[in-house]
Amino acid sequence: MFEAVRKLIADLTEESKHPSRFAENDYRVAAAALLVHTAAIDGSISEPERARLHEVIKQRFELDDEATDELVAEAMEADEQAIDLYQFTARINRSLDEKGRARLVEMMWQIVFADGAATEFEDNLIWRAADLLHVPREERIALRERVSGLAPREEDADGAQVVQ
Repeated sequence: MFEAVRKLIADLTEESKHPSRFAENDYRVAAAALLVHTAAIDGSISEPERARLHEVIKQRFELDDEATDELVAEAMEADEQAIDLYQFTARINRSLDEKGRARLVEMMWQIVFADGAATEFEDNLIWRAADLLHVPREERIALRERVSGLAPREEDADGAQVVQ
């Protein structure tokens, strides 16, 4: 019984936890949680998705490996506790401008295509998240095409396709 009381006190004072460098309301936790959710939506996180997740988060938020691992761990915990996407997208909407929100949708597509193809679950998730992030349908589709390598080619004045 004494051990249970000691553990409760330690948990309440957070003596047993390493202090986090990411505040609970940090938009980076919300963004990383969306990326984790994207990687896991099809049932499991493949090794290519895991590697791409780490790479995208590290690069986008300019973190070292240790901070990236910590952010991914916090994001996984946040995703496990989440009941919907709104808690993440609302925080992101308050923190990022239109360009930043579109960049996040692009990052989600990068996670999806890490294993080579998009499932209907992944496509639906990004559709819902982009809608909540106020990223227009046309932009969401253009980002998908760019990331997947299927970007449409431009046409010249005669209607012939120009290779980009």
